[in-house]
Amino acid sequence: MSKKLKIGIIGTGGIAGAHLNSYKNIAEVEVVAGCDIVPGKAKAFFERGDMPNAKGFDSKEEMAKAFPDLDGVSICTYNSTHSECAIFAMEQGWHVLLEKPMSVNLQQTIDMLKVEKKTKRILTVGFQPRYDSNSRKIKEIISSGALGKVYYVQTGGGRRRGIPGGTFINKEKAGVGCLADIGCYALDLALNSIGYPKPLTVSAVAYDHFGKNPKYFHDAANFQVDDFSAAFIRLEGGITLDFRMSWAMHMDTTGDFIFLGTDAGLKVKQPHYGTWGGAWDGPVGEIKLMHDVGGAPTETIVPLDDNSRGPNLFERKVRAFTNAVINGGTAPIPTSEIVYNQAIIDGIQRSNTSGKEVDIIIEDI
Repeated sequence: MSKKLKIGIIGTGGIAGAHLNSYKNIAEVEVVAGCDIVPGKAKAFFERGDMPNAKGFDSKEEMAKAFPDLDGVSICTYNSTHSECAIFAMEQGWHVLLEKPMSVNLQQTIDMLKVEKKTKRILTVGFQPRYDSNSRKIKEIISSGALGKVYYVQTGGGRRRGIPGGTFINKEKAGVGCLADIGCYALDLALNSIGYPKPLTVSAVAYDHFGKNPKYFHDAANFQVDDFSAAFIRLEGGITLDFRMSWAMHMDTTGDFIFLGTDAGLKVKQPHYGTWGGAWDGPVGEIKLMHDVGGAPTETIVPLDDNSRGPNLFERKVRAFTNAVINGGTAPIPTSEIVYNQAIIDGIQRSNTSGKEVDIIIEDI
């Protein structure tokens, strides 16, 4: 490259630090600006990150005026502003790496997709587990046909105690709680592994028993979202998805991740246990193929790769985004897939509110 990519960061809270550190390890990239609605926060962010030459602004509009020629941005704001920030960025001509979840509801996602199509900008969502070789191995096994027809998928995991604070528990800012924070990862692992079939209906429940109880959460008076969700989801192709995810519960796990096929099954254990473990936001645990050999039920352990060599998963997702921008490529994780993820999250919210099964209808873009 004759010049470095100029990157900006919208929202300079906690997760923005991981983006900045990843960009700093990519020689073809220069982070030149950032913004945050809290006055002075972006400037202080760059000072802490040992990047005194990067400019901090108090709004995305100010940043756009000073740096209209940005090549791309990472959007690290709270959930309810993902859509407006992504739309603003694409309309400036910037490519976008958007933190998960994609949005708060399905309509916000559709709005983004329309602008993505109009501007022809890259819009990709930051699911770093996609870059774990063992997660990819799960998809490879299923895609090979080894399981036959997959008809049932169960998500598992869940934290025993792991309710975050701040904007995560505020309904206006987060929109959704555990479901959007870590549940979207489990949905992506399930759906991506089987080719992202279209969701059709959802029957779901959500609870807040732990978040609103001062016995279990220090800021119970301000807790406004879900801390546990479960859903029964019908997918195209006669596939059932049994979903559950937790920020807090009296259990170490809601179970293993399982894929049932007509010829074999695949069991995936969660990578970490303990109070804060159980989220599918990184590597996976043991993978076991359940099949018959000579007519006898057999279990085969799938060897796991060592992902510790080379860039970590977070940096890999940032590199995938910058490589797509440099090479004029497509989104590493396309919105045509993640719209289904978001449709399920939206459906779970609607079903829980209505107390009945709801249809999922996705507008054509």
